[in-house]
Amino acid sequence: MLWPFLTALGIHLATGVLALLAGRSNRLSLALGTAGAVVASCVGVTAAGYLLVAGGSATAQASWSVPIGELRIGVDALGAFFLLCVYLVSGLAAVYGSGYLKGHAHGRWLAPPVFFFALLVASMTGVVLARDGVLFLVAWELMSLSGFFLVTFESEREDVRRAGMVYLIASHAGVVFLFILFGLLARHGGDFRFETFETAGAVPGGVASSCFLLAVAGFGTKAGFWLLHTWLPEAHPAAPSHVSATMSGVMIKMGVYGLLRVLTFLGPPPAWWGVTLVVIGVLSGVLGVLHALTQHDLKRLLAYSSVENIGIIALGIGLGLLGQSAGNLAVAVLGYGGAILHTLNHGLFKGLLFQGAGSVLQATGVKQLDRLGGLSRKMPVTALTFLVGSIAISGLPPLNGFVSEWLIFVAAFRAGRAGTLHGGDLAAALAVIPSLALIGGLAAACFVRAYGVVFLGQPRTDASDAARDPPLAMRAPMILGALLCVAAGAWPEAAFRLVVRPAELMAGGSAAADPMLGTLAPITRVAVALLGLSLLLAVVRRGLLHGREVSAGPTWGCGYAAPTPRMQYTAASFAEPVLGSFEALLQRTVQGEAPSGYFPADAHLAVHPADTAGERILVPATRRLLAALGRVRVVQHGRLQPYLVYILATVVVVLVWVLVVEGR
Repeated sequence: MLWPFLTALGIHLATGVLALLAGRSNRLSLALGTAGAVVASCVGVTAAGYLLVAGGSATAQASWSVPIGELRIGVDALGAFFLLCVYLVSGLAAVYGSGYLKGHAHGRWLAPPVFFFALLVASMTGVVLARDGVLFLVAWELMSLSGFFLVTFESEREDVRRAGMVYLIASHAGVVFLFILFGLLARHGGDFRFETFETAGAVPGGVASSCFLLAVAGFGTKAGFWLLHTWLPEAHPAAPSHVSATMSGVMIKMGVYGLLRVLTFLGPPPAWWGVTLVVIGVLSGVLGVLHALTQHDLKRLLAYSSVENIGIIALGIGLGLLGQSAGNLAVAVLGYGGAILHTLNHGLFKGLLFQGAGSVLQATGVKQLDRLGGLSRKMPVTALTFLVGSIAISGLPPLNGFVSEWLIFVAAFRAGRAGTLHGGDLAAALAVIPSLALIGGLAAACFVRAYGVVFLGQPRTDASDAARDPPLAMRAPMILGALLCVAAGAWPEAAFRLVVRPAELMAGGSAAADPMLGTLAPITRVAVALLGLSLLLAVVRRGLLHGREVSAGPTWGCGYAAPTPRMQYTAASFAEPVLGSFEALLQRTVQGEAPSGYFPADAHLAVHPADTAGERILVPATRRLLAALGRVRVVQHGRLQPYLVYILATVVVVLVWVLVVEGR
């Protein structure tokens, strides 16, 4: 069952190369890249869906010239699910990109971004298919490098070049931990094959815990766990919108996949692993959405909300580990299942939201929230699909974001009720409930703010004057993405069946799925009722207005005879009542002058957000590290003879270690 995925991978690489060979014909390059992505996505989605429903796994291997490792590939339920995410999200993004990039065709060669997009998807496929540590790292590096060239598409801009360098540094800082991780696993198992990692016997406790922490650091950097996330709000706003949709929708999920895959190598987990991921999830979820609430750039807001949703996934994995450590299979399957399903759900609605943001940017030329407004009348399709994405990302029924978060809620409640967890482990499991509720409430406030400021009210500047919905190539993926969000929310049983096999693989056993599906049946009834009621009200409204003259007028201005757009809530003023309670966590700079008197002449509010992790922790730590490293520059004096002595001394130390310490 490997051949469909290899076929999809080959199609991506072949059409990417052909796009480069098309010369300066941007139209031909886009046509080749888009056609290849659509065909490959259809093949990949079909094969992955079949494997998830029918079950099964497959492996294959071949020789290669690399002195270590093997060209060994395979697919199982976990890999099939992530391949489904990769091909579904990237296929929609590729079609959207064919229309989006046409707006940049004047004076720019579009073949390189088409090629690197194909390489990005192919390398993500390679990451999931790899069954050898060396092959995995090769595919991982290709993924990181292709992402860098896509982020720096508009490299003539200084902020884009800076974002690209931040992304590249973060990617290679994270991969250092992965090199050490696979080195430790190979040392225990004897080689780099995943099969050996899984069958070599229980990894010693200290080594297993070291591998877990290395996996959290290495894969967490790619996923965007809080404190390791600082590249996300730089790279996502800089990249083209279809690239942002792919990076946020699936590329950062390769970090989630890598963490889950490594957990299958390490044997039964101790409870503190689950507690660790619950703490990471709470920090990422709460601080991610709080930082999103402070943003004035629409794409930067969406980037921070990715940190929030990665936090939700971490909460689910943490519950899965806690259930697994306590021997509670139902909690483990529900926790892992909620986390795995949220990877797909987030890919769908975050891809939809980035595409909506890209449509707004292309139509108006601005990303700043306070320069927009009133776009729902000029861009009705974009407004409607963005609204669907906003409801979904807020975790509200009847859309797909609610389903995966509900599974995590149920896992937490079951963990508290089962009596298998005690002390700090039980406290961590129960802490998921209020934390996830808080994250959902803040997310709803964040996207009410984003949607209201961008699409409702009156235009705040003339940037919206010529705005209109994008062409069909951009509208179609947005409409399809919105329909998928609705379908997954209205039929949650089908969505859950997609994740049962991967969740059971992670939990290490089969659980009775019927009782779990029973908790989702009422959601289906409520979702169908809400959707039916909405359609009924729309039909009734249309009937009541039929034959009548319908006119539009200004919003009531509280008695003012001549209301202006300046009377509307700004993005900062809308968020201020919510953020005031979290000032100690955000450390923003707030400048303002409150209105005074019956007829105030002037009032203003300016809020300058700061990234606590970057500006308060990472930047000072980096400066101290560079200062410490500067003290060893005395060994770099430019003379060859001492350098040869350094090399000889290193060889001697390694030989002594092997002969004496290793006892060989």
